Amino acid sequence: MEKIQHTNVQVRELKLHVAEIGSGPKVVLFFHGFPEIWYTWRHQMVAVANKGYRAIAFDHRGYGLSEQPAEPEKATLLDLVDDAVALLDSLGIDKAFIVGKDFGALSAYRVGVLHPERVSAIITLGTPFIQPGPSVVQNHLLPEGFYISRWQELGRAEADFGRFDVKTVIRNIYILFSRSEIPIAAANQEIMDLIDPATPLPPWFSEEDLSVYASLYEKSGLSFALQVPYRKLKVDRSLIDPRVSAPSLLIVGEKDYSLKMPRVNNYIRTGAMKHLVPDLDVKFIEEGTHFMHEQFPEQVNQLIIAFLGKHGA
Repeated sequence: MEKIQHTNVQVRELKLHVAEIGSGPKVVLFFHGFPEIWYTWRHQMVAVANKGYRAIAFDHRGYGLSEQPAEPEKATLLDLVDDAVALLDSLGIDKAFIVGKDFGALSAYRVGVLHPERVSAIITLGTPFIQPGPSVVQNHLLPEGFYISRWQELGRAEADFGRFDVKTVIRNIYILFSRSEIPIAAANQEIMDLIDPATPLPPWFSEEDLSVYASLYEKSGLSFALQVPYRKLKVDRSLIDPRVSAPSLLIVGEKDYSLKMPRVNNYIRTGAMKHLVPDLDVKFIEEGTHFMHEQFPEQVNQLIIAFLGKHGA
């Protein structure tokens, strides 16, 4: 971990915090989700660097040590796509392998659709490619207390999170998202109320890990994360031809709560996703949760490295 180098890179109108390890012409660019940050990829960065790749992970705009946009309310997931391409330009990189999870997977696929010439292959964890727009999350098929619905409600999550310090919010979300059930609050509850304060962290996530996350989110706050992705999931523009032509690998944790989202499990297992991502391979990790790359890093690393080797010529 001590070999990972950190810089601030000018990307469009902002400076983004970039973590990097390894060297060489073959580049792996990592996109984080929420409540994560570049640090979520620490195990994978070291693993691919040890195999001769240049591993780069960055804090998305508005997250961690990256700068906040001047008008955060106008930002969308497509800003993250444009940032990624501009980051490659700033670093003098023509083409990269893209790895993403959670909403970072949504951005990874969009890079593949909009900028196929910049993508060697795509690896995503947990999140399949779904056509952008109003159907991306089926809120209406879940109870009112569904966490995404709650976080999309202006001011509600801010009030909920505001009862606690940042470290406690990150702790609670990590515990919540590590479970196999979709986080849904009762009518008289908020999302943070779903966690008993005495609940321990998952065994694979240490207090030191939590402190790193908390220190980064204490710098950026949580407001932008509520804007992008949650409040902009349905306003993303539709793509004329949403097909991903790059070779793609989807790694799915069998215990990931997101598999229980409406239509997701069936969409993945029936092969329907191949209509949009024809060159797709899907691998399952039996006990894997939403954070399988931190929970079972060796298994995830093996799958990633094997796929990179297959498509690294």
